[in-house]
Amino acid sequence: MMEEKNKDRRRKRKISPEINTETEPKNISISQPKISNSSVAMQSGKPETKNIEEHHHYYESRENKNWKNYLFDFFMLFLAVFCGFLAENYRGDKVEENQANQLAKNFYEELKNDSIIVQTKVEFRIKQENALKFLMKYFKDSSLTNISKAFEINYMYGINFRSPSLFEPRTVVLDQLKNSGSLRYFKNNELQKLIGDLSIAIHNVNDRQKLESSIRIEYINPIDIRHHDYEFNERLSKNGTVSLIKATFDYEKNNEFIPFHFNSIKKFDKVETINALGFVCNSALNSTRTMHFQKYIDVNAELLKVLREEYHLK
Repeated sequence: MMEEKNKDRRRKRKISPEINTETEPKNISISQPKISNSSVAMQSGKPETKNIEEHHHYYESRENKNWKNYLFDFFMLFLAVFCGFLAENYRGDKVEENQANQLAKNFYEELKNDSIIVQTKVEFRIKQENALKFLMKYFKDSSLTNISKAFEINYMYGINFRSPSLFEPRTVVLDQLKNSGSLRYFKNNELQKLIGDLSIAIHNVNDRQKLESSIRIEYINPIDIRHHDYEFNERLSKNGTVSLIKATFDYEKNNEFIPFHFNSIKKFDKVETINALGFVCNSALNSTRTMHFQKYIDVNAELLKVLREEYHLK
């Protein structure tokens, strides 16, 4: 019995270390297992294999290309660039076309308004020329003490008024066309030529009117200062409450009579006055009207015609 017990004890002693080694906790550091690139590649869908396959496909496709394939690729690239170039040109042409249409419309309105104004200026110049001719005849043999209403009206139109005969063309759009380079938007050569002719005509009109002003200062103003009755102006314009031009127009049409006193009759030089009025009438007013005003009118009308035809304006 004792021997059996001893055997049992020895047997237990042999087993217990094994149990202890398995059950006793040990300070074992647990480290994360290293994951190889291949395992990552496998977990993420095998990108390395995919990349290898793509590179292999790329090189394989290059090896399989012949000169026709390269020529086709070049042609497609060239076609893409060329189409882009055409699209850009088309866009630029469209922008220029829209700008040309807008400029043409504005220019047309400017010319159209001036064509109306210049006609009114021409009509007044004819009236002014006739008034000077009337005065020239009147001064030859008519009385300067008993002034007629016809003399008063023609004196005002021929000697006293200046601004109704002045024509000042508007050049806002014209200056924009010349100074900004926008004239290139007008592709019509005839239109470009006429715009140049218009610039010259306007320059000549302005230059002639400056000459007229100097002639007036020298020949007309002395007559007006020496002999005019400025009290007549006050009565005619109702002490300045009505413009003198409008008051004269109204006075011409009604039956009212306002006495006019011709001042400094003794200092009046009949021959000199008649010659001065004739010079102003023929060499200034008539010459400017028949030559320079008419040239502007002709160019203006031709420009309006071309603009209507080219840009379908009304």
